[in-house]
Amino acid sequence: MLTTDFPVGSPCWIDLGSPDPAAAATFYGAVFGWTFRSAGPEAGGYGFLQSDGRTVAAVGPLTEEGARSAWTTYFRTPDAEATAKAVEQAGGTVRVPAFDVMDAGRTAQLTDPQGAQFAVWQPGGADGGVGGLDAVSEDGALIWVELHTGAVDAGFDFYRRVFGWRSEDFPAPGMTYKVLSSADGDLQATTFGGVAPVMDASQPASWTPYFGSSDVDAVVARATGAGATVLMGPESVPDVGRLAWLADPFGAPFALIKGEPPKDA
Repeated sequence: MLTTDFPVGSPCWIDLGSPDPAAAATFYGAVFGWTFRSAGPEAGGYGFLQSDGRTVAAVGPLTEEGARSAWTTYFRTPDAEATAKAVEQAGGTVRVPAFDVMDAGRTAQLTDPQGAQFAVWQPGGADGGVGGLDAVSEDGALIWVELHTGAVDAGFDFYRRVFGWRSEDFPAPGMTYKVLSSADGDLQATTFGGVAPVMDASQPASWTPYFGSSDVDAVVARATGAGATVLMGPESVPDVGRLAWLADPFGAPFALIKGEPPKDA
């Protein structure tokens, strides 16, 4: 289960790159009730999306040439430079080398060998910096991350080499789903995400965040009313829960789930 303890290798932050961060914040406010708080004048338009004053995500302008609107998942690391080197050694790409984010910590922007983009976060600063999101695994907060890739086994092996992740195979309709756990601790207690095949050959490899929802259908209705597109569902999956995939008005995919993602192989 994803918790705010954020062990090494687990998802600890997500942010949305958008061509219109203000409009994106308004959309997610309508969907989840989130509010926007600027990170300050020096942050270039970047800010925090909050639920009851707790940061559950962030949003900012697109910064890379040719980038499309998308959510980025950040994985916890004790050393952003060392992880970036491990990514290169495992066949991935460093898009943006490690750099300081004021005194909050360090990050690096990375791409796996199949083309899925992700990032790492190293907390820093005299007071320990920002460790990660304030709330996870509840309604309107991150509960799961999922890698869709054209090469499930090779995709997992890359991250195993970089982060030491473990996996269990979960039987799913028409495929085998890999449930991911961090390197240390009880295998099932440290699950945080999964790996699945791309839905079709034209879909790029990517990481997608799942947000918890006690009423997926109601959230889908609010999202479509605010300009979202339904990509899949809502539908109920045995032993998993009710889920849906959507794209926000700028095309960034995200998912909803009621119930807990698969943990038992």
